[in-house]
Amino acid sequence: MQNTDSLLEAVVAAEGEPGREIFDPATGELVGIAPEHGLAELEAAIAAAQAAQPAWAAAGHEARSAALMAAADAVEAHAEELARILSREQGKPLNGPNARFEVGACAAWLRATAATVLEPEVVVDDGQAKAVLHYRPIGLVGAIGPWNWPMMITVWQIAPALRMGNAAIVKPSSYTPLSVLALIKVINTALPAGLLTVVAGDRRVGSALAEHPAVGKVMFTGSTGAGKAIIRSSADTVKRLTLELGGNDAGIVLPDADPAAIAEGLFWGAFINTGQTCAALKRLYVHADIYDAVCEALTAYAANVPMGVGLEEQNVLGPLQNKAQYDVVARLVEAAKASGARVLLGGSPDESGPGYFYPTTLVADIDNENPLVAEEQFGPALPIVKYTDVEEAIAKANALDVGLGASVWSADLDAARAVAARLEAGTVWINQHGAVHPLIPFGGAKQSGYGLEFGVEGLKHLGVPQIING
Repeated sequence: MQNTDSLLEAVVAAEGEPGREIFDPATGELVGIAPEHGLAELEAAIAAAQAAQPAWAAAGHEARSAALMAAADAVEAHAEELARILSREQGKPLNGPNARFEVGACAAWLRATAATVLEPEVVVDDGQAKAVLHYRPIGLVGAIGPWNWPMMITVWQIAPALRMGNAAIVKPSSYTPLSVLALIKVINTALPAGLLTVVAGDRRVGSALAEHPAVGKVMFTGSTGAGKAIIRSSADTVKRLTLELGGNDAGIVLPDADPAAIAEGLFWGAFINTGQTCAALKRLYVHADIYDAVCEALTAYAANVPMGVGLEEQNVLGPLQNKAQYDVVARLVEAAKASGARVLLGGSPDESGPGYFYPTTLVADIDNENPLVAEEQFGPALPIVKYTDVEEAIAKANALDVGLGASVWSADLDAARAVAARLEAGTVWINQHGAVHPLIPFGGAKQSGYGLEFGVEGLKHLGVPQIING
């Protein structure tokens, strides 16, 4: 452990405390020992949150917004330390759309959420009746986060919860608890004691949080299977839920697109965070007229993007975060190779050194039913499927039971929008993929979840609607 990492030292397990060893997925080195909390710590956190929440709700929107602004200032003051912890624990490089970017997004989302106004809405006022829609605090929100963007997604969950007058308890992924512990320690310098707590436990703690009668809402980002388990766990207490679940996002390149112009956007749509993003581009459909040109342009761009240890400043792609995810990617690429698909780049990892590095991989001439296309790979391997008719591409894009995001690539915006309107996804981007904005609502379709995050709609999902009629 680096002796300059004072924030890391402040959040690791105390001597004699139960702990979990966290290793750098790029080097295999020990990052630190994370505390391993249990049900007793969860109950203590719930009690503290229940004690702190009424005064926080009563403080009003202006005071709560000021506290979130102060929290954003604190995050920026500790930005480099937070980014280094994130890089070492999650594996993503400091540079590119990675660790420093993620910490910056935490501050940006805190500020945007603090500045977003949610006014009471007069729904009827006709001289005889007046009805006004208000949003009241839920009380206690449980935030269960993933390992791919552990800091940023935690802020996506807790910022609107706090802004609306709720207390929050965060249960981070057991793969990346140190990042979240450090982030919340910094944010808590601007908040009342007990209002926001991290419980860094295993799945039993997550299940108990979802089941607990004191918790009025659960926000979860993760796999569809885990989301279904949370739905079941929450049923007896009829909790409100926001679920951002797995996706297998499709991109459709129309025949009028310029291959050289879109290559960079396609690459980062697919390979941001080394492909470990729910709303990354995971299967690409390209018209036969420009198929070879798109494959060539994308391969040329991808071949020059450096991958390596995250603390080395030149790198912008890192390892898979854990061995289980590495094995998923390796299995799916091997299935593609066995089927006779054409590997344009990568596909043969060098396993002689440390770290879960899987090379940037592009696979062409692949059947739509191949596992690399049909299953979510969540890693640096993109299948490129040829089509001849746009109706065929739309049908293939819509064929799966998930629909988080999708994209259409074309020089003709009207044509792209017409195709976008027919895609079954919560967000459809045009000539980009995966971009999010703190004021633009974001959520999934089909089995990619339900509920919206960000902006005014996101605030509404963290409140209880109440009509005052009269």
